[in-house]
Amino acid sequence: MRKLYQKSIPLLLLGLLALPLSAQEAEAGGTDFAMTIELGAQTFNEKDDSGDFDQVTYQSLSLNPEFIFGKIGVGMAFTVNYRFVDDGGGSSFEVREQDWIPDDDNSFLDLYLPIFRYVRYGYKGDPLYAKIGSIDNGSLGTGFLMANYSNSLFLPELRKVGLALDVDGQLFDFPYLGVESFVGNLANFDVIGSRLYVRPLMITEIPILKNLQIGGTFAADTKADAHTDFDQEPDTVSMFSFDFIQPLLNKDLFSLNFYGDMAFQPGGEELNQGVLVGVGGRAFKFVNYGLNSLFIGDNFVPFYFDAAYDLYRESKYRIYSGTDSVEGYAGWQSTLGFQLLGEAVQFNTTLSGSFSPDSSKPSTLPHLRSTLVVAEGLLPGVFFDLSYDKRNIASFDELIDPENALILANVNYKTGPAVITLGYTLRYRPEDGNWETSAKLSSSISL
Repeated sequence: MRKLYQKSIPLLLLGLLALPLSAQEAEAGGTDFAMTIELGAQTFNEKDDSGDFDQVTYQSLSLNPEFIFGKIGVGMAFTVNYRFVDDGGGSSFEVREQDWIPDDDNSFLDLYLPIFRYVRYGYKGDPLYAKIGSIDNGSLGTGFLMANYSNSLFLPELRKVGLALDVDGQLFDFPYLGVESFVGNLANFDVIGSRLYVRPLMITEIPILKNLQIGGTFAADTKADAHTDFDQEPDTVSMFSFDFIQPLLNKDLFSLNFYGDMAFQPGGEELNQGVLVGVGGRAFKFVNYGLNSLFIGDNFVPFYFDAAYDLYRESKYRIYSGTDSVEGYAGWQSTLGFQLLGEAVQFNTTLSGSFSPDSSKPSTLPHLRSTLVVAEGLLPGVFFDLSYDKRNIASFDELIDPENALILANVNYKTGPAVITLGYTLRYRPEDGNWETSAKLSSSISL
């Protein structure tokens, strides 16, 4: 970390010196185009010849143009990570080859698709929503199979470009059906999923019942060992479910949905099953809530594709395939969140577990996921986002234990058109019980 800060000091000073130069352009403002120049340094976790991970610090230069046309947004990133290497007789300039040269682990598309940071149309919940790029909240239907899947866990070493596409028939004045779809990585199509739903009673115009959704979801991972070496060659992971979502109340001050989902995972010798039944909605326009009952069968893994899935691919696959056996249980899941001051402050937390947790059975122990976002403009010059994902919580003391935890933080300080960013990531790798950390310190200027 100390080396990271030392190498970043000249870059931060350069960013601060450029403030007067860019201030006039920022005041003039652009409507459809923006350019951000980012200078900084960050650590990469790279495998050495023995297969162990070493931390290597690179300085970076990034040009990030952004185009906005109404609901359409396109963001690009042209980044060079480099360092000066002491070769004994002096220093030499070295560019990080893994970012540019395809190898056995990364194809041409893996490396060059991420030039597009995002391509977006609309927003989640709109009749037409599409996004290509880094996606941190990939969800389908009730979330029983896919809930908040993130394709950005291995940044900065690996940047994936995914796809989320939702189309509601209301867009075409045909509100009887719709589809949600998701691809975690367009370069190799590993994590994929889709939900098709119908509103069979819409034609009746019966109050409340006309909005009933009945859906079917399919989700799969075609390359379960994409990020780690399994003990055995894995088969394709696939699962499906049938759900209903019935809006009961839809008022400005309070909304209430009743929903259920029956899911099936045919990985082992048996067809493993699970059921979710719950209610959720919004209150007072700024509070969102949810409470679910879970009925989990033997060897069924609920919320299979969740926010930390890429870290737990092997352990989940061992249960899915029947290699490891876990007993079923009856459990619960609660969700609470709020958006304040026009979404300037956003907080969401989800907690789930068994009604009879047993420390000898990790699958029954509570799992907590919380996120906090404080947007730009609320605090003078400061904005940030934090997330904490912790599973297998056997006691209150373990709540802050980094084992089985995923911690992400980005803290930004803005002065004029310049932003100084400190990023930190801690990832626990359950396969070997080790932690990976990465840090980033940068200065960016918007022109």
